[in-house]
Amino acid sequence: MVRPRSLALSAPFVAAAGVLAYSSLYEVRAFTLRHVTVPVLRPGSEPLRVLHLSDAHLRPRQRRKREWLQSLAALEPDLVVNTGDNMAHLDAAPAVLDAYGDLLDVPGVFVFGSNDYFSPVFKNPARYLFGGSGVEAGGDWQRSPDMPYEDLRKGFTSRGWVDLTNQHGELVVNGTRIAFVGVDDPHLEYDELDDLPADPLADLTIGVAHAPYLRVLDRWNRAGYRLILAGHTHGGQLCVPGYGALVSNCDLDPALAKGLHQHRTPEHEPSWVHVSAGLGTSPYAPVRFACRPEATLLTLTG
Repeated sequence: MVRPRSLALSAPFVAAAGVLAYSSLYEVRAFTLRHVTVPVLRPGSEPLRVLHLSDAHLRPRQRRKREWLQSLAALEPDLVVNTGDNMAHLDAAPAVLDAYGDLLDVPGVFVFGSNDYFSPVFKNPARYLFGGSGVEAGGDWQRSPDMPYEDLRKGFTSRGWVDLTNQHGELVVNGTRIAFVGVDDPHLEYDELDDLPADPLADLTIGVAHAPYLRVLDRWNRAGYRLILAGHTHGGQLCVPGYGALVSNCDLDPALAKGLHQHRTPEHEPSWVHVSAGLGTSPYAPVRFACRPEATLLTLTG
């Protein structure tokens, strides 16, 4: 006969097993398209539809994720912004290009994240939750990049996407002149920030980074960029229902680890910031809880 005390002691383990099964077998594959409206254009402007992709962490055999990404071309966005961490396998570059498919024919811009440079390795989850952020927590600075990021860069740029790795760029999309600034991954401290102001003649100014570190948000807000897009946080990845993210994996407040918010520095107008919770995970931590994998369609309005 099972005693009540034994049942009471086993209940937490049964609940934990249920949560683990849900987060690793269902939610991590429950790909979701978010819709967000951002009033960032000049008054009277026609809306622009921007597809924000981030943190696919794609592996060649992830057929369901590839097919879902391919289906996003049916949205017919005006612009694609890719904020990095596309790959999670040494052979992933062809799979990533195949997954983005017809989206590569849409005007687009991109930056890379740390996982586009370094292949996944096991890391103690406690360091993620309690060990801080940046290169010291990640440890990638101790080895040389081994991922095929140059193949990925060539694949993107050959189809017309603009590389914003520590540089500025410009696109005209549906008659709207957009001036961009981008940085290499701030999580690895690869970012090179300049003091150039945003182009005052552009119809829209956008900053693009992988990781939303405050030094980047502050600099671009002071420079006058109206919209900033980033990823990296996975939205917290393991969230508490009704509370949200426990960590952001950078110095951004965990409460802002996903979604749209405004950021401002003293005496400057606020910038809109959108942080994507991303589509994937490290292969060594293939779980999500209360934080579905996502892409976002932002409708920019006057």
